[in-house]
Amino acid sequence: VEAMAVKLGAVLGLKAKFVTGGRRARAGQRPTERQAGRQTGEGGAAAMAFVKVLKNNSYFKRFQVKPRRRREGKTDYRARRKMVRQDKNKFNNKKYRLVVRFTNRRVICQIMYATIRGDMVVAQATSTELTKYGVPVGHKNYAAAYCTGLLVARRVLKKFGLDETFKGKEEIDGEDYHVEDEENDQRPFKCILDVGLQTTAVGHRMWGALKGAVDGGLHIPHTNKKFPGFKPAEEKGQESEYDAEAHKEKIFGAHVKEYMEMLEEEDPTKYEAHFAKFIAEDINGEKL
Repeated sequence: VEAMAVKLGAVLGLKAKFVTGGRRARAGQRPTERQAGRQTGEGGAAAMAFVKVLKNNSYFKRFQVKPRRRREGKTDYRARRKMVRQDKNKFNNKKYRLVVRFTNRRVICQIMYATIRGDMVVAQATSTELTKYGVPVGHKNYAAAYCTGLLVARRVLKKFGLDETFKGKEEIDGEDYHVEDEENDQRPFKCILDVGLQTTAVGHRMWGALKGAVDGGLHIPHTNKKFPGFKPAEEKGQESEYDAEAHKEKIFGAHVKEYMEMLEEEDPTKYEAHFAKFIAEDINGEKL
């Protein structure tokens, strides 16, 4: 143990502090045989290294804990500050956010704004409500995310009396749509996308919720670089490509249909277990 202490002192760049006896040594007296044996040990070499204690009482007195939701790993406060901060010359105007969250069973979309008391929800929609609109199962896939975003967009526009002015996109074809480009007497309802801690990967379901809200008539600043069907330029100087038809198939759940049909042919047992709720609702690949 003493040898390890010496090595630790050498690694830390600290000088070894050799103990040469307690009160007797300080008083100029020779240590007793018992004290000498205890200092040198069996090997006969004094080896007690001095290691500075960093986390002492003063350290913990000055330690400032992180916010609760940061400690729980629920909120990215750096991203939140950017989304919530409002200019002073805008006189406390509300800064709306489209908040998209995914659980193991459903999609949640909310329109909210931040106050000093907390976030205030203006409108919300969950994918479990899609049962009333003819979608009884599959409440967390890309198609469900699109429908939920579309539902919350129409709700918030109706609440503010803008549903007749901004009717959104009437035909779903996957093409780019920006309601702010249309000529209207009023400005469209603007909000920004809040995805929380989710990684903004290409083709993620969050983009389905964004596309649904945009097609529903909301002004959300975005590009199509993260949408399914987008292909970046291979070389410098070339133009990138966006396949709207591929995005349309994703919105209508064509990828789920293909997987259902493939699984039904190759592994019926797994198909019955994996799509049990679809089978209970008498939905197969053709009806999807």
